[in-house]
Amino acid sequence: MKNILVTGGAGYIGSHACKALKKAGYNPVAFDNLSRGFEESVKYGPLVKGDITSASDLKKMFEKYDFYAVMHFAGLAYVGESVQEPEKYWTNNVVGSVCLLNQCVESKVSKFIFSSTCSMYGDSAGELINEDTPVNPLNPYAQTKYVIEQVIANYSKAYGIKACSLRYFNVAGSDPEVEIGESHDPETHLIPNVIKAALTDSEVFVYGNDFSTPDGTCVRDYIHVTDLVEAHLKALILLEKNSSENVNVLNLGTGKGYSVMEIVKQVEKITSKKIKYKIVDRRDGDGAYLVSDNAKAKKVLDWEPLFSDLSSQIETAFIWHEKLSRTS
Repeated sequence: MKNILVTGGAGYIGSHACKALKKAGYNPVAFDNLSRGFEESVKYGPLVKGDITSASDLKKMFEKYDFYAVMHFAGLAYVGESVQEPEKYWTNNVVGSVCLLNQCVESKVSKFIFSSTCSMYGDSAGELINEDTPVNPLNPYAQTKYVIEQVIANYSKAYGIKACSLRYFNVAGSDPEVEIGESHDPETHLIPNVIKAALTDSEVFVYGNDFSTPDGTCVRDYIHVTDLVEAHLKALILLEKNSSENVNVLNLGTGKGYSVMEIVKQVEKITSKKIKYKIVDRRDGDGAYLVSDNAKAKKVLDWEPLFSDLSSQIETAFIWHEKLSRTS
């Protein structure tokens, strides 16, 4: 059984990737410092506790396991926090990724799949975003992700790393079997916060209603986490086939955008609860419109998002958060 290193494997997307890898016949080894992840989410393979910025932690793990490939999810991902505390983001995201790549080179692990972000595009002013859209990262989080992509490209050229940099749009939903789901502390993602407001009869913040969008609130492309991790498995197959490109940069989204207020209304429809919301100031670094053109990913990966209609994303998320509310 081939070992796949999953950095950030105790987190939301990492844990779903581990489940998918296990189902596909791999042995996912989760590496996580548990600062943002949850040990109870590691169900499908071993957990190695360690820090991505520690060369010694990485070296010990690579000496213990013979890795076939790396899926790199470990990273800080709060836009607002990155504006307020950029040092944390440049250290964890960039320095940590360089440490990981150095260890891959030393251990001759040449297949590398990177969790990147659509945030680096900035604001697309209502146009669908493809991989040739100029980047314009508006916050340190997005800037760090773009820099890591450049580092990967450098390492690919110099050391033969074969890589996929997957630029996610907004990931949502939960494991349909409700074994794992989305949990963050603090929670900054829109859909779980609106669901929490429905479950607790509390208020959710809407950050800005003066964007250049039809209803004034931000528009985002939401992709179900199950579809997202399936794209990672397809990316691994692509690298196994010795892709003609050393680094594949691909958008992962659905091609359809929903505004904040459309999300609120859809949660109201699914939960039969009236959502209380409060309009507050925009957050630093938020763009108005981020919606993908996913044609390249569909073609290159032979991939199709199957679970990413908005109702499926919100329904699976609601079932998960309802389960959490009963057990907490």
